[in-house]
Amino acid sequence: MPATSPGPRESAPVSFHPPATRARFPVCPSPEGKAGWRRSPRELLASPPLRLDTSDRQVLWLYLLTRAAVWTTAYCARWLFPADRGARHAGSVASSFEQWDWGHYLHIARDGYFPGQAGPWTAGWDHREAFFPGFPLALRAVHTVVPHWTAAGLLISFVSGAVAVVALARIARLHLPDEGVGRRAALLFLCSPCAVFLAAGYTESLFLALALPAWLAARRHHWPLAAVLTALATTVRVSGLFLAAALALHFLLSPPAHRRPRHLPWLALPALPAIAYSAYLYTRTGDWMAWKHAQELGWYRTFHSPWEAWGNTWDAAFTHAQTTGYAFMCQAELAAMVLGLLLCGLLVRRRRAAEALYVALTLWALGTSYWYTSVPRATLLWWPLWITLAVWSLRDPRFLTAYLCVVAPLTTTFALAFLSGRWAG
Repeated sequence: MPATSPGPRESAPVSFHPPATRARFPVCPSPEGKAGWRRSPRELLASPPLRLDTSDRQVLWLYLLTRAAVWTTAYCARWLFPADRGARHAGSVASSFEQWDWGHYLHIARDGYFPGQAGPWTAGWDHREAFFPGFPLALRAVHTVVPHWTAAGLLISFVSGAVAVVALARIARLHLPDEGVGRRAALLFLCSPCAVFLAAGYTESLFLALALPAWLAARRHHWPLAAVLTALATTVRVSGLFLAAALALHFLLSPPAHRRPRHLPWLALPALPAIAYSAYLYTRTGDWMAWKHAQELGWYRTFHSPWEAWGNTWDAAFTHAQTTGYAFMCQAELAAMVLGLLLCGLLVRRRRAAEALYVALTLWALGTSYWYTSVPRATLLWWPLWITLAVWSLRDPRFLTAYLCVVAPLTTTFALAFLSGRWAG
């Protein structure tokens, strides 16, 4: 509080030291006395996007440590949980990441979508057209430098994950001008139950490396850059269209000084990759929605009402109709859906409409199929979740302890399930 002038009968003190204003949240002291440790959102928005500050470097150090933890888990899984219990050779650690969807990305990058005359009309078709081309194209490009396909995929995820965590930390600091919140958001994100997919040759890391900088550019009101990055994210996952919708809503809700009519055409750019991919599939299959129909045939993603999807997933989880491994994963799907609904409601309550729209569209897409599939993995893409948890952990240090105690066994279990080939039962 500012010092008040002394009254007519009071003598002015010789020296005055105003009491420190109480911070709303705990603030970490500046390491090595560096200035600017606590910066305002305006200063953060104006900072150069490609320059790494002290907080960014600390986030990257945390990222490297967690990558070492994932690889340690992969090494242990390779030796302790081989496919053949009588095996005498564990094989390479990298082979632990050659699971499930990785095969589809590899086949697309190596052979294309329709090798020879094969396609949806072929018996035993793998429905690879369900996967957007962004990651396979990146994999093929990196393969020209890194001959080993799996190593190329892991390298893409490694580099992309580093970009993603730095962007996540910067977005978090826009919500709370405390340098500690960025590191905390990165910690909670990298220790989350499905964090193993950030290290695998999957699309999550590459998508986030484009989507999070896109959202950061939108917060800076750099609409062309945000639109270009969102378009690139759409080449990786259809979730890029959900991000585009959130981007458009954020544009409409921004102050008039930060949205100009000349920026409107840029907002349509993210739709072009999806249209181009649909057109390509049409030329090969005669079906504009071939990617959607491939998901329906290969992963039971035919449209069902939300309550039907919940009921079918509940039956698979708790009525002993499925094997225990598959039932456990269905339980995780239900828990992730509840978490997503709570997050969406919280965002609406806090009037963060654009982020709420992004999460809601994701929930609608995943919650209207025959049963839930990949909802736990989708939590990695909900950056508002990790920022919200980071703020809570700064308000009450006990929250961080509780979070780590709860998720540590889940993170280890999910990692072992994926790395040993037991994911989804």
